[in-house]
Amino acid sequence: MKQLIASFLLALAIMVPVHAQLLTPNAPASRPLDRIVAVVNDDVILQSELDSAVRSIQQQYAGHSEQLPPMNVLQQQVLDRLVLMKLQLQKAGDQGVRISNADVDQAVANVAQQNKLTPDQLRTAVEQSGDSFAAFREQLADQITVQRLHDSVVHDSVTVTDSEIDNLLNSPTYKAGEVHLAHIQISIPGGADAAAIQASQAKAEQAIAAIRGGMDFHAAAIRYSDAPDALDGGDLGWRRLDEIPPAFADTVDSMKPGEVSAALRGPTGFHILKLIDQRKSDRSMVTEFHARQILIKPSELVTPAQAQQKAQDLYNRIVNKHEDFATLAKEYSKDDTTANVGGDMGWFAQDQWGSIIARQLDGMKDNEVSQPFQSEAGWHILQRLGTRQSDQTVQRARDQARQAIGNRKADQAYDDYLRDLRANAYINILVPELRETGSQAATGTSP
Repeated sequence: MKQLIASFLLALAIMVPVHAQLLTPNAPASRPLDRIVAVVNDDVILQSELDSAVRSIQQQYAGHSEQLPPMNVLQQQVLDRLVLMKLQLQKAGDQGVRISNADVDQAVANVAQQNKLTPDQLRTAVEQSGDSFAAFREQLADQITVQRLHDSVVHDSVTVTDSEIDNLLNSPTYKAGEVHLAHIQISIPGGADAAAIQASQAKAEQAIAAIRGGMDFHAAAIRYSDAPDALDGGDLGWRRLDEIPPAFADTVDSMKPGEVSAALRGPTGFHILKLIDQRKSDRSMVTEFHARQILIKPSELVTPAQAQQKAQDLYNRIVNKHEDFATLAKEYSKDDTTANVGGDMGWFAQDQWGSIIARQLDGMKDNEVSQPFQSEAGWHILQRLGTRQSDQTVQRARDQARQAIGNRKADQAYDDYLRDLRANAYINILVPELRETGSQAATGTSP
């Protein structure tokens, strides 16, 4: 059970909010006092907070501890994540981001569902692992808070135009298909001099040498990468080729599954890519339906029962008395978008009008008229007029191009935002062995 909990606490481990006091009145005399290991603007990170996050990482890699870097490097990586989380939470607080209990309840339900548990079973599992469920909920709240900060930053700074989509699709460098990638990122600090750039490049070459010498890429990412996903082995998951920065896309396109690239220079540092797998894009064929409907809505003058009865009467007139569906729709339907055209809904994808109508369509034959059925809008009578297969490949390509451009811009915008956030923060690492080689005790400006 501990391994199960560790697997979905890994992403949360870096943000555990610890409420330990510097002096605990009821603590045993032999227990050492907690200490501050870092100051982040007006907040602090405690040794107990760092230790707890490191233990969670170690639990995740139980049985594979050889993939973890030396303890001092692991502590530096985890502390770096904790610092970044503090900064984001502080910024979100300044911007008035607030998370309700209902938001956290929904997040708990989602985590439980992902792990095939009920919320009560999840709570039991967390507590059996030795963790506090209240702290677990706080971690989820922090995660939601940071996501909303991210969404706010991206929403304000990322737009995608039709001309950008056209340019991407018409570009000779445009590549279709998907790739499963992992990466190692060796960052270059903002304003770095030639010596700092050379040091980052040397570290990247050291990582490549280790991989060529037999080190697993996953383990190398944990040991050498300073990307936020380093402790996850640098796995980027499946991405469309058009999502990858153009500077790297040509390299990836020329690789075979299992191959590792050289150190590639990017805007923020050096990147080493591994192509895990690849797959081609298929044509996108979608079943479309042609249907028409009559909608009877309850109102201040029509009770729900009267609306249901009216729909039943109209159904009988269509099916038993063979009255014209379109004529009755024009006279009685309360759907503003279709009533004037005899209830005609046009051609549409099955789920375009919602899941309730989609289920009705799925069980009908062409020209069949449905029994009255209820949705949130009221009572419907549906007639399925026909089906066809529609090639949505072009539209799908445009949709994917829009998403790819948006994701690329969003990644760059938020990365720039975090770099700026950190550069302007007061960060003081008080424990010398937790400072990265060559770093200063404090960065940013004092508040």
